[in-house]
Amino acid sequence: NVVGAVAMAEAAKTLMSIGMENIAAHEALLVNYTLEKLRQLSEIRLFGETDPNKSYERVGVIPFNLDGFSHFLVAAILGFEGGIGVRSGCFCAHPYVVHLLRLPDEEKKLWQQQILEGDKSNMPGMVRASFGCYNNEEDVDRFVEALKRIANGDIQGDYILDRATGEYTPRGYQESFSAYLEL
Repeated sequence: NVVGAVAMAEAAKTLMSIGMENIAAHEALLVNYTLEKLRQLSEIRLFGETDPNKSYERVGVIPFNLDGFSHFLVAAILGFEGGIGVRSGCFCAHPYVVHLLRLPDEEKKLWQQQILEGDKSNMPGMVRASFGCYNNEEDVDRFVEALKRIANGDIQGDYILDRATGEYTPRGYQESFSAYLEL
């Protein structure tokens, strides 16, 4: 993978020229700014350290849930309607996420049984926003505004749940893979 190796080398050069300390400081500022903005949303439940003044103690990642909404649905709306990429689910840390969610044993048993039966629609999880050196405060403002719209029910699409995956897509949405393959 020569192209991959060259790209990786260029990425490493760029990161080294910016300086990892500068990148960490930039992420901490964005986390601080985001946590301050998210305090305006009573419907949001943050996980991890939530004190903006301690943003230097964490990485540029903010896991959260929005009251009354599936984490899968929030991620879908952010992506399809806002062009905002987030991750949703348990992030390959199912036992830890379930612990953080403080789910009762009965609920854990119920969704585990549902998953074994091929239904992930009630699978617990969170949404995770991640920041990089390319993000800025405008990105955070767009993100927070999108969350406010979702919390207020201002959703443009009619989202369909795929019970097998737990994920949502807007009604009528069809991925056009051929467009990706055209030159």
